[in-house]
Amino acid sequence: QVQLVESGGGLVQAGGSLRLSCVASGIIVSINSMGWYRQAPGKQRELVATITSGGSTNYADSVKGRFTISRDNAKVAVYLQMNSLKPEDTAVYYCNADIDFRTWWGQGTQVTVSS
Repeated sequence: QVQLVESGGGLVQAGGSLRLSCVASGIIVSINSMGWYRQAPGKQRELVATITSGGSTNYADSVKGRFTISRDNAKVAVYLQMNSLKPEDTAVYYCNADIDFRTWWGQGTQVTVSS
């Protein structure tokens, strides 16, 4: 069984920064894409950013230039550096990873940006 555990969420003022971390544990043979998604109240879950095993990244238009995704393959971890946060970034952020040909999700971490 694989587990993804997120950390780093919290309350921050608009314009501030947060760094989310997600570490995978369990029996892991191969990892492909990893990423972050978010879900605001009353809205569908949406992609924030993804990163392939080779380091190629993809971002939602709404976060380009403000958020940076990175990963550490040795630690089986993915990170999301969030700068210039806006109130509309408020959501539960979920870590996602394609491990051993299956998609796994973390439990989510709350990010709240006050105006």
